Amino acid sequence: METSEKIKTMVREKYSEIALQDPGLNAASCCGVDGCSTLDYSIFSEDYSKIGGYLEAADLNLGCGIPVNFAEISEGQTVVDLGSGAGNDAFVARAIVGTHGDVIGIDMTQAMIDKARALATELKLDNVSFRLGDIENIPLSANKADVVISNCVLNLVPDKKQAFSEVMRILKPGGHFCISDVVLRGELPETIREAAELYAGCVSGALQKGEYMGIIHDTGFQAVSIRAEKEIHLPDEILLKYMNAEQLAAFRASKAGIYSITVYAEKEKTCCTAGSGCC
Repeated sequence: METSEKIKTMVREKYSEIALQDPGLNAASCCGVDGCSTLDYSIFSEDYSKIGGYLEAADLNLGCGIPVNFAEISEGQTVVDLGSGAGNDAFVARAIVGTHGDVIGIDMTQAMIDKARALATELKLDNVSFRLGDIENIPLSANKADVVISNCVLNLVPDKKQAFSEVMRILKPGGHFCISDVVLRGELPETIREAAELYAGCVSGALQKGEYMGIIHDTGFQAVSIRAEKEIHLPDEILLKYMNAEQLAAFRASKAGIYSITVYAEKEKTCCTAGSGCC
């Protein structure tokens, strides 16, 4: 792909369009921000409608899992949602942590931040906030979060090693993350990997599953486990925009696949000196 900043600009522009359009456009048909026959972002998404704290106006059908279902969030905790978008997962997390907890959403797209803040203001929620920021350089102090969640966002980050290092930094000792993301098994055709639309739609920026899990282990996380996994099927009409029929047949025969996984992992509990306040 192109340089890191060009990738970020492309993703930011795409998700700004999504934030400003009718939310039903992504969920109702084969239409993305560019009209029919473009990538349908709801191909990846899960149904949140029966989960406590769900706010339909915040659900733009951009996730690929439901990390809050596996995040073991407790009342009173501080939760950080990376790539919070319009606030879908953040508002659900806020319902779990209650009035004594705190939820902070981080997103690099101003239009998404504006949308999420407007919804929080409308609901008069004073313990959920949204900050503009880059996941490779999260605008939070170290040891801030009990739990970090993220939904189909880390795959969009150019430097994933740096992103997971930042997750480690902001977690409290003994804290944990639960992240839903897109990974690959087998090699995608180069035409798909280079497609800007599919990059912003979470496919072309995805890593091989083994490489993705390796980064998590190498960062130093413990008790790493996959809590949920499913294969994602991209319709032929989408893929035929990027390859011919013969190439499509070869791709299907290769058994290469795109998967959504929800990963849980913990930061080590550290031993501190008495009176330091961190134990």
